[in-house]
Amino acid sequence: MSKKPRVSRVRTIYGFIKVHRHEFSVKMMCRVLDVAPSGCYDWLNQPVSNRAMEDARLLRLIRASFVASHGIYGAPRVFLDLREAAETCSKHRVARLMRENGLHALHGYRVRRWSVGKPSVSFPNILQREFTVTLPNSAWVTDITYIRTWQGWLYLAVVMDLFSRKIVGWSAGPTINRDLVLNAVLIAVRRRRPRGTIIHSDQGTQYGSDAWKRFCRSNHLEPSMSRKGNCWDNAVAESFFSSLKKERIKKRIYRTRELALVDVADYIDPFYNRTRRHQHLGGVSPEQFEADHKARRRGYPLNTGNSTNEHYLQSARSSSHPQSSYYNALEWTICLVRFVVSFNITQTSNQGACSHDCSAWQPYSGMRSYRTIRRVMRQTHVF
Repeated sequence: MSKKPRVSRVRTIYGFIKVHRHEFSVKMMCRVLDVAPSGCYDWLNQPVSNRAMEDARLLRLIRASFVASHGIYGAPRVFLDLREAAETCSKHRVARLMRENGLHALHGYRVRRWSVGKPSVSFPNILQREFTVTLPNSAWVTDITYIRTWQGWLYLAVVMDLFSRKIVGWSAGPTINRDLVLNAVLIAVRRRRPRGTIIHSDQGTQYGSDAWKRFCRSNHLEPSMSRKGNCWDNAVAESFFSSLKKERIKKRIYRTRELALVDVADYIDPFYNRTRRHQHLGGVSPEQFEADHKARRRGYPLNTGNSTNEHYLQSARSSSHPQSSYYNALEWTICLVRFVVSFNITQTSNQGACSHDCSAWQPYSGMRSYRTIRRVMRQTHVF
């Protein structure tokens, strides 16, 4: 059994029969061309069918709804307009009529989709997410962020030492260009004097410029780049920007760029580098972590205090707070802990020169110091 001819083909056949009906018999042509004679006679009497006329009427309503929406509405919303106007038709019929007449909804801006994971052509990814390093100035990371002001964007570029998570250089400006990142790295180079340091960045155009390549070559820096579209390859710099915006900016829009610059400078240098305790560093600030590292290398006793403790103790000492006795006891406890740590380090360093009595004295000294600390804490209710 032959398939049923399509509507457009049937109408074409009907047109051929209409043209040649004076030369040949209509029934013979219908039999040869495989169409129904009744349908042919109906078409000859009424070339435009009732459904075609209904489609034409609906198309006028569809065009009116489409133009009224400024070309935004697609078939689902145009169908809702027709239904609200008491028209009985299906959404598939509306979609067919719009498709056949070239009525397409207005789409948004098409975003170019970048494939994630391609390495950089300029520099390889030398860092490979090795964010934990054991020596200062062995690996740096750098990145750029945006800060909103009523005068426009303020762009901030930072350079961080992965060893201590310290911001060793930063720069801010109203434009995002190569000078922004070069100024930040120049400050870091003048402060740290690196030799063979890996400096990792994303694939921004500022870090792929020829000026960046020459600067890194002349200052003994080894460039490294993240994979395209992969923010986790530079996660430490992104984490710093997240802390900056959560702890200081807090979705604020500054009145001027100068006010934003002053606030950022107050966060980075006095607070983040010197005071803010860093979880990755064991609860000390970046500068304190570097100072402890230098003391360890020189064989000096470690300073277990923090600038934050000193600031709070000084404030409590000078104020008339009702819990001033608590802060005084805390100060004495911290001093006692420092003394015990220094005493034990001295005993350990002199262990080879001590006799067997000294080795027997050391555990007793540590236990007695521990009991003394606990007694002072119980007496002053410091728990």
